[in-house]
Amino acid sequence: MATTSPESATQNMPDRSTSILVRFTAAPEVTTEQYDETIRRLEKSGEWLPEGLEFHVAFKSDGNFRVSEIWDSQKQLDAFGERLMPILKDVGIELTGKPEVLEIHNMLTR
Repeated sequence: MATTSPESATQNMPDRSTSILVRFTAAPEVTTEQYDETIRRLEKSGEWLPEGLEFHVAFKSDGNFRVSEIWDSQKQLDAFGERLMPILKDVGIELTGKPEVLEIHNMLTR
């Protein structure tokens, strides 16, 4: 299975400056240890937390490791994706397909 990049999610996105919700599903064999190693490498390189990332949550659902994020724009996600993908490949993380990208209408916080 080929690793899928965040850039592949740009189809059907009318406005690259609109806030977006992005949902990634990793291949079933991806572990929390691989995720933790990815975050360690991003922190060590100074790439974490990236510009434009408002919210990040990682969890297991139906046996798959998942990540949901809120980004200020598709452009910022794409820029980070270019730096993230080599790390994911090196750690051995593959996605099940293209990430789901949804335009945010409204977001409330406490």
